[in-house]
Amino acid sequence: MLPVIALLGRPNVGKSTLFNQLTRTRDALVADTPGLTRDRQYGIGRIGGRPFIVVDTGGLGAGEGAVEEAMTRQSLRALEEADAAVFVVDGGDGLTPLDQSLADDLRRQHKPVILAVNKSEGRAADEITAEFHALGLGQPLAISATHRRGLQNLVNAALEPFPPASDEADDAVDAQGLRVAVIGRPNVGKSTLVNRFVGEDRVVASAEPGTTRDAIRVPFSRDGRDYVLVDTAGVRRRSRVREHIEKISVVKTLQAIDDAQVVIGLVDASEGITDQDASLLGLALTAGRATVLAVNKWDGLPPERRDRTRAELDLKLPFLSFAPVHFISALHGTGVGDLMASVNAAWAAASRDLPTAELTRVLEAAVERHAPPLVRGRRIKLRYAHQGGRNPPTIIVHGNQASRVPAAYRRYLENVFREAFDLTGAPVTVEFRSGDNPYADPARGRRAPDRRKGGKKRGRRGRSGKS
Repeated sequence: MLPVIALLGRPNVGKSTLFNQLTRTRDALVADTPGLTRDRQYGIGRIGGRPFIVVDTGGLGAGEGAVEEAMTRQSLRALEEADAAVFVVDGGDGLTPLDQSLADDLRRQHKPVILAVNKSEGRAADEITAEFHALGLGQPLAISATHRRGLQNLVNAALEPFPPASDEADDAVDAQGLRVAVIGRPNVGKSTLVNRFVGEDRVVASAEPGTTRDAIRVPFSRDGRDYVLVDTAGVRRRSRVREHIEKISVVKTLQAIDDAQVVIGLVDASEGITDQDASLLGLALTAGRATVLAVNKWDGLPPERRDRTRAELDLKLPFLSFAPVHFISALHGTGVGDLMASVNAAWAAASRDLPTAELTRVLEAAVERHAPPLVRGRRIKLRYAHQGGRNPPTIIVHGNQASRVPAAYRRYLENVFREAFDLTGAPVTVEFRSGDNPYADPARGRRAPDRRKGGKKRGRRGRSGKS
């Protein structure tokens, strides 16, 4: 399971900025106002080669008002569900009495704590961290969340106590079977669908939202193949998540997504596609999981509601255009039988080997049909492609000025590769690599002098920058 790292500290020390940098998102609100973050924010950490769950929290010890006390409770609950904590302090403010008090509280939790001295830009690391040794939390790490300095060292230190996940899980289905996570908002029918698959009431299904509190693993076999279904707790809008036990379920769901090889995203046709559906399914896409979309409670819907739901699929879930869609009734079994065929196909697509020769041939044909745009008067030249990884399929494209390929052309190539290699159900990732400039001066990081011209650089300006 993914390790869970909580970001803790007093208000306005830069926790939300650090959260956004670690997750490479803008999910957390950031402003120069203490107490802006009041609830917990969850995301997948993307710094370094190992994913992890990172939890942003409000400020500890912000005050004695009702809101401030609620923020403190949320932060302490984040620490309860975390495997380790990053205690963020402000290097510009220096060591404060509140920092010392919070450090004492953290030591009593008996969990790994990494001390991060934020806002350290412009000063030597030893100088800015010196006084924070007094907190007794080990070696302070100087970072700048705003400028992304020291973040890799911070992540390495936070993840050091936890063993890395085995790569073998993505290379082949484990001995227990293909791992399939069923995710969705509360009360969309996840437990009912799992029970329909296995043919018995294996997990509790109820009309009461939030019946499932944990990720429940259910092994079963179908048509000679073994599976492990994971029924996850429903994740709903944060403003509606009140109970402590349900908040921990958010972490369990994120861990189940990461542990799965295929995700079945379940939505409720009677309620339509909501922003929460899009947010949750976006987590599966961010994790790079093969995905099948199931639209539940389809039986008995009037034609106008069906038409509206189909339109909402295109409008609110355009990023899942690669995923097959099934309209089902988990309660009555309508359409459920075809779901596992799509699950198998999605996993086969996600784990497929893509020969370099065929990838390059498809690339050349795509470029011939629709050439890349001009950049500064020069045509981008894409020369060859090879596979960079599986689950999700990653395709590396090499060429000149490849790093300047616009997002629209990237999406064009993703669709071309998906169609050519039948990668339905798998989120194809295309990365671009530019060749090294043979005239680059590696020592200076700029174009080397042209020796044929007496050591003078070409162009109108000399080294001084004067005309």
